[in-house]
Amino acid sequence: MDWYMMNCELLATCSALGYLEGDVYHREPDCLESVKDLIRYLRHEDETRDIRQQLGAAQILQNDLLPILVQYPQDKVLFDAVIRLMVNLTQPALLCFGKVPLDATSRHHFLQVLSYLQAYKEAFASEKVFGVLSEKLYDLLQLDWEQRQEEDTLLIERILLLVRNVLHVPPDPTEEQGVDGDASVHDRVLWALHITGMDDLLKFLASAQAEQQWALHVLEIISLMFRDQSPEELAALGQGQAAAEHGEDTRELETLRQRELAERRARALQRPSRHSRFGGSYVLQGLKAIGDRDVVFHKGLHNLKSYSHDLGKETRRVPRRRQAAPEAEPPRRSARNVRLFLHRFCQDFLEGCYNRLMLLVKDQLVREKAQQHDETYYLWATAFFMAFNRRRGFRPELVSETVGVRAFHFIEQNLTTYYEMALMDKKEAATWARRMHLALKAYQELLRTVQEMDRSPEQAVRDSSQVIKSNIFYLMEYRELFLALFRKFDETKQPRSFLRDLVETAHLFLRMLERFCQGRAGLVVQSKRVRRKKKPRAPAALTPQPPSTAELEELWAGLGPQLQACLQGEVPLPEDVVPFDAASETPVEEQRAEALLRIQGCLRDARAPQALRLLRSARDVWPEGDVFGPPDAGPPEETRLLREILFAPLPRHVPPEAEEPEDEEEEDEEEEEETVQVSEKEFNFLDYLKRFACAPVVRALVLLLRGYARNSPRTNHCAARLLHRLARDLRMEALLFQLSLFALFHRLLSDPAAGAHQELVALAKFILGKFFALAATNKKAFVELLFWKSPVAVREMTEGYSCLREGEGAGRSRVPPWTPQEEQELRELYWKYKEVEGEDVVAAILAHLPAPGRTRRQVVKQLVRLGLAGSAKDFPRERKGTRLVLWTQEQEEELARLFEEFQGSEDVLGNIMKHLTARRSRARVVEKLLGLGLVSERKELYKKRRRKGHSPGQGLAGALLVPAQDSSAEDGDSEEEEEEDEAEEGPMEEHWVPEEGAGQGLAHRLHQEGLAGPLRWLENCLRRTAGDREEEGVSHPVPLVPLSEENEDAMEDRRFRALLRQLGLRPPASEQESFWRIPAALTPQQLRHAAASIAHHSPDPGRSPQGLLEPPRCPQDPNPAEQLPAGLGSDSESEEPVPNPLQPGTKRRRELDSEDEDEGSSGTGPAPAAPGSLEDEDPQPLGKRKRIRRVEEEEED
Repeated sequence: MDWYMMNCELLATCSALGYLEGDVYHREPDCLESVKDLIRYLRHEDETRDIRQQLGAAQILQNDLLPILVQYPQDKVLFDAVIRLMVNLTQPALLCFGKVPLDATSRHHFLQVLSYLQAYKEAFASEKVFGVLSEKLYDLLQLDWEQRQEEDTLLIERILLLVRNVLHVPPDPTEEQGVDGDASVHDRVLWALHITGMDDLLKFLASAQAEQQWALHVLEIISLMFRDQSPEELAALGQGQAAAEHGEDTRELETLRQRELAERRARALQRPSRHSRFGGSYVLQGLKAIGDRDVVFHKGLHNLKSYSHDLGKETRRVPRRRQAAPEAEPPRRSARNVRLFLHRFCQDFLEGCYNRLMLLVKDQLVREKAQQHDETYYLWATAFFMAFNRRRGFRPELVSETVGVRAFHFIEQNLTTYYEMALMDKKEAATWARRMHLALKAYQELLRTVQEMDRSPEQAVRDSSQVIKSNIFYLMEYRELFLALFRKFDETKQPRSFLRDLVETAHLFLRMLERFCQGRAGLVVQSKRVRRKKKPRAPAALTPQPPSTAELEELWAGLGPQLQACLQGEVPLPEDVVPFDAASETPVEEQRAEALLRIQGCLRDARAPQALRLLRSARDVWPEGDVFGPPDAGPPEETRLLREILFAPLPRHVPPEAEEPEDEEEEDEEEEEETVQVSEKEFNFLDYLKRFACAPVVRALVLLLRGYARNSPRTNHCAARLLHRLARDLRMEALLFQLSLFALFHRLLSDPAAGAHQELVALAKFILGKFFALAATNKKAFVELLFWKSPVAVREMTEGYSCLREGEGAGRSRVPPWTPQEEQELRELYWKYKEVEGEDVVAAILAHLPAPGRTRRQVVKQLVRLGLAGSAKDFPRERKGTRLVLWTQEQEEELARLFEEFQGSEDVLGNIMKHLTARRSRARVVEKLLGLGLVSERKELYKKRRRKGHSPGQGLAGALLVPAQDSSAEDGDSEEEEEEDEAEEGPMEEHWVPEEGAGQGLAHRLHQEGLAGPLRWLENCLRRTAGDREEEGVSHPVPLVPLSEENEDAMEDRRFRALLRQLGLRPPASEQESFWRIPAALTPQQLRHAAASIAHHSPDPGRSPQGLLEPPRCPQDPNPAEQLPAGLGSDSESEEPVPNPLQPGTKRRRELDSEDEDEGSSGTGPAPAAPGSLEDEDPQPLGKRKRIRRVEEEEED
């Protein structure tokens, strides 16, 4: 469609506006109605924005609307209508189309609308237009709030929106191709805005108490005003600016000139002294051509370095989805007068408006009174004006509103939100990446401001920076932020400028954290660890509640006459009932269980004939095991069997499990409960730095350094310093042995202008030297160049490829290989048990494998690997709920006989389980005993507990009152019942006193099994409590609060809790208590005897003379290099720290936070002291000790 051919009605409406004669515009009588008609037309335009395009093609705004606005400002109604129309016409193209269209047709319409907007912006670069707008806005702001009508408020908002729309129009790159310093269209609009005093009105709106509602409008306009500006350049203006700019330009030209001279010199050295008109032909030995012969080179030798097999090939096209994200337009240098005006505007804004405006905007954002994504203007203003203040005579009081822990928290939250949305919203990932870049720049500027506060001559400012750093470094979220951004960096979604700011910010954060750690021994930081506990997934559909026993009794009474009639032959049985389908894919075992369910369903539906026919047919199909009765069963036995089936709790509606793939875990599908464990641990800077020793971080740094010639010296320094930290500080030079990085080093070292990058050259020579030294001993190093490496691979590469397969580091999780002898035994066992009917082949193999420790999954995978099975689907696991729960008469008699035999023993249920012929679970045995009336309640089956006279060697049998255990339990019901029995068991008597030497044997076994740390912790707690009771003379129950993960795991261990019972300690008495307690009845002498009984008397080099757990070595301790090699083989921060004796008379500083760099270590916190130690001289109350807090996160459906 030709947009210059306007719609007839639209053309008539535009003609009724008026006409321009010279510089005077004559309006028509219907001018106001025509403006309103145009507003109505725009309201009903189609998705191509046809009305907008026709008005733009006719230049209605330039030829009609702006002249009306300038010449008739006194007509209030017409002025208001024209402003409304212009706000609609100038709204951004993104708002009109929603997003940048992808199809060619819609994109053409989008670009057409954008070109009309650029023409509108050029028409607004007029002092007359902004003069009228400024005067009107000034008159409206002079009105008090009593005199200001609703129309006046709407007009103020529309004027601000019009200014916003005009400033928002992007520049036209084809039209504006001037050099830096030329006045662009945007500069001319800004100058017109400045000349007419609009900038002063904006500052008034930002600072006036009565104009708070315009805070976000003003901030958005200001952000658009400074869109093309750099805060550093604006701040440097006026401080010898002309000489500074000239010097910067001179340095850039000098760099280019040196590069050109170096290239010219290199070319001159390559030319021979005597010119030859014949280039000659040469054979390149060792370089094969397409065939088996060497390459023949037909050019001069000076062109030999440029030879490549890729010469003449077509360059491979990169798919659009793999192309690098486009960079934002670089900031340009505006005209000098515009920059001077913006410089003064920044100064005035900081001194009179910044803190107040940012407070109002923050309040609106927190209260969600702003529009979506308006926080991006807040983030931009934070980064821009704080950078300007930092470079222009740093005054922290001017930006106090955005300097603080709350500002860090707000920016970190938004940055995390953008990061998560970029991962989830793949289609809009580039948009979220731009918002993430704004938040990152604000975060970087906050760090730089805090660093500048450290250099302030005022002590109060320096103290404030220390408080801010203490809080920032304490929390784990701030330390983990950069690791997450590095690991999820995607060059197709995030531009290289984002990577540049990320590297610079990470370098700044690491340097500030390193300096903060210096001189602080025992720095404590917060650590969070998410524990996931699996629980069975809730059923997808609600199953009906089974009938109660009373209901079943009533139903059976009603079925009796009908069943007797069927058994006597008075009622004929149906003939079409078949319990088995030979053509079905359902296994035979499942069909047998399904037959039981069908019989039970018929009985519960009062269909006795069908139930009896199913029972007799199933007996014929499955005669083995007498599950459906013996073959010669008479009517009494059939009646008894039908009654048992009716009352049996058979599993109903068992959903079919999906076939288990080869790589799937054996457990049933489960969902997880997440528990966040918050604790405090000592911080080690080198352990934290090890978190950066991973392939994503190194890959991002290499990607940034590929453009070292275009990077600023600051960017190259930050990237090189991060690589230097990984290579030298962590002694992981092999982490940088990568071919792409070596190619970059080759390009750098052969660059004629490499003298300008001395730091990178030194790093390249150092890494290359280390590589060739390693390659002399490890010939596989050249192959390792092809892969990005982890710390585990680095350690294997430098120390040997078998160093981690001997039970340390990541090698512990590796599956032991199958030896030829084990494979042969596996084959024999498979062929032996393959043909055994009704037996699980894999279970039989596991029971007879001579080598212990193999799992079902490992055996199945090895069978598939050996070709004995097609896939893991050939070995389906036995499904839960398919085992039969019916008891035969002989089994009931055997159970009654065993109960009478062991009724007087200490462990009735355990002895019955050992001697029972048919393997049943504890839950089924207990249920049958209750059903037969042999016991009246479950407590009669508990183990008997001896109150006194038991020896330490008796262990659990003499000290605990717990249900008997049976290792032959077939399902999880036994474990669940054990937990229920323990819950029903009453607490230990408060005044029970342990005998001397109690628990010594059990403590010795626990020490041999690796619980030495928790035992030392328990011993110290007992000794400290004894000392406190002797000193105070008063005894109170003292809770045992585990301060480390190792101690907490021990408290969950059944044997460790048995030891606590033997020592006389009391478990939680009710739901109000969470910890075990040392009873008040135990005297100091008894506590010391108990501590002595669990003490390990063998030489233990890990303990200090006082029995204290020694704190880990801090990064500031002497000889830090001695502990460095211990961590080279791990990518986490869980290495055991080097102990450092605790000096007497010193006190631990409760510095800030910690993180999970020392997870699972028992020495992360201060241990209780032995008598006579520091803690006896200066006891600390329990409330001041570190505690572990659990936060349950519930998932909402």
